Amino acid sequence: MNKPILAIPIGDAAGIGPEITVKALTDSAVHDMARLVVVGDRKVLQKAMDFSNIKLAINCINDPQDGNFAPGVLNLIDLDNIEMDLLKMGVVQAMTGKASYQYIEAATRLCLDKKADVLTTTCINKESLKAAKVPFIGHTEIIGALTRTKNPLTMFQVHNLRVFFLSRHVSLRQACELVTKDNISAFIDQSVAALNILGVKNPHLAIAGLNPHSGEHGLFGREEIDAVMPAVAAARKRGIDVDGPIGADSVFHFALKGKYDAVLSLYHDQGHIATKMVDFEKTISITIGMPILRTSVDHGTALDIAGKGIASPVSLIEAIRLGAEYAPFFDQVR
Repeated sequence: MNKPILAIPIGDAAGIGPEITVKALTDSAVHDMARLVVVGDRKVLQKAMDFSNIKLAINCINDPQDGNFAPGVLNLIDLDNIEMDLLKMGVVQAMTGKASYQYIEAATRLCLDKKADVLTTTCINKESLKAAKVPFIGHTEIIGALTRTKNPLTMFQVHNLRVFFLSRHVSLRQACELVTKDNISAFIDQSVAALNILGVKNPHLAIAGLNPHSGEHGLFGREEIDAVMPAVAAARKRGIDVDGPIGADSVFHFALKGKYDAVLSLYHDQGHIATKMVDFEKTISITIGMPILRTSVDHGTALDIAGKGIASPVSLIEAIRLGAEYAPFFDQVR
């Protein structure tokens, strides 16, 4: 059976994306997992290899099927969109923001055209995107627009802990307002459907509590009584295996130990802190609910260390591993 093809846009050229890309490609394990096609700029990748003391043979191609997937080879779709004399490592620039968008656009097209099986993204910079007047704040919004998907679903995975998020980039006050029976009910259904797509059949889902001790029967807030419990009861009537609310100080631990297949976190930081405290480098973002599957590192461009050759590729290697692992299940349903 052919290994899946993963398309990897290199991210912001002024950050660590190109560096972790070339470093990941030197790891023999990734070649056992997948066939990798990089989308970026040859000059940028050569610079990253130079300051990281890495040697790879760059093989420029137009189609993934033309790739040479032997170890030591970097198969590249070269957009040639960076002026190296203007590139400043570690600095927010419109040029690199525009280029990073173009890499994502081209890699997403490969997946939509079924020339690649998974989109595995590195890191982009929100300020650089803004400087380039790219009308999106991040990867999820860009890929959602490119795939015409209104509500992509984000799941974090670290080891065997999977976490979904009821809300993402909103204030904490707004996040609390979004804790309603209808919203939780919809996310329970979406989370179960996503787990099925990833090959987790008949999943056991847990809902984290919002308030301390899940509200202590209304002593510390009524969100659990008014929203979480009714949503859980309704889901159980639909035949879904779901528990909650369960105190957020324990539910993630139980899931990590295997009691639950996934947890629905009720706001952004609740789930982010839980996953990143398990293993910061191996926390991976997976975007589901689109016509393509996306896995991603969950760290930024690290402009403070860009160009120094000291960035770790562990997160990208893990994103490649999960992309390769989930690709066969996603292929069955798309």
